[in-house]
Amino acid sequence: MPDAPLARYTSDEVAQRTGVPPEQAKRLWRALGFADAGDEAVYTDEDVEAVRTVADVLGSGLLDLDMAVNLTRGLGLSMARLAEWEVSALVHRLDEQLQSEAGAPVPFRAAAEQFANTFNPSFERLMVYAWRRHMVNAMVRLDAADEANTIQVTVGFADIVSFTALSNTLSEEKIGDLVELFESRCADVVALQKGRVIKSLGDSVLFVNEDPIQALDTAEGIINVVGRDPRMPDVRVGIATGSVVLRMGDVFGPPVNMAARLTAVARRNRIIIDEHTATLLPADQFETRRLPARPVRGFGVLEPVAVMRH
Repeated sequence: MPDAPLARYTSDEVAQRTGVPPEQAKRLWRALGFADAGDEAVYTDEDVEAVRTVADVLGSGLLDLDMAVNLTRGLGLSMARLAEWEVSALVHRLDEQLQSEAGAPVPFRAAAEQFANTFNPSFERLMVYAWRRHMVNAMVRLDAADEANTIQVTVGFADIVSFTALSNTLSEEKIGDLVELFESRCADVVALQKGRVIKSLGDSVLFVNEDPIQALDTAEGIINVVGRDPRMPDVRVGIATGSVVLRMGDVFGPPVNMAARLTAVARRNRIIIDEHTATLLPADQFETRRLPARPVRGFGVLEPVAVMRH
């Protein structure tokens, strides 16, 4: 990998160079996901420039400190996961290349540095493009929300059946490959049906669609490309419709909780929906059937609804 920038400043020295009070600078640093270094000289010129950038934004009056910390936290979480994802892919690719190439073995670090120096500039341009494109989509969603930042959507929660027991029978490498394949296939289906993946939790994926029929199409697609593939484990999907709060890239509200709870009711490679979603489905396209009443944690006793397409 490229050599790390030279660490030379303490937090107090960063504060002096940026005009940001030490406690505020430390708060922003922690929001990025980095450990507080105390009085050690661990900060670089790049770190100073990053804090100075935030200070300029605060000075403009566009953001207050709390908002800046929230945005910084979102950036830190996203970039940390992206970096881990990129390095994992890079290591896997390098292992393949080093094993397949003849001749004298190449030191892994040297190969990694060469790969990163070639790949990262292009990846950085792609990253900025994707961010700008997603900003446009986020503004469109915000425009559709009400003053409380809530919006009506259909929420889907898909998870792998008996993942804990399954993971105990697999090697660490195979578990990672399984999770990566599950997430990528789910993401492809969600995008195809004009939905959005809210988050992936390893053995589960939370997604939303604006239209309940598209959500059902998404659920059926996930079952087809995951649950019905003999090389993949079974899945189950819970779906609920209602008002959710949009917040920091996530969604919150009863439909989210309901969709997650309904997966525990669903059989393998089946879809279970809530009553409200059932009322929104055209009777000439879907057949719904109430299941026996049962306790659903956080919602009392409910009658989940099984659904099938005609």
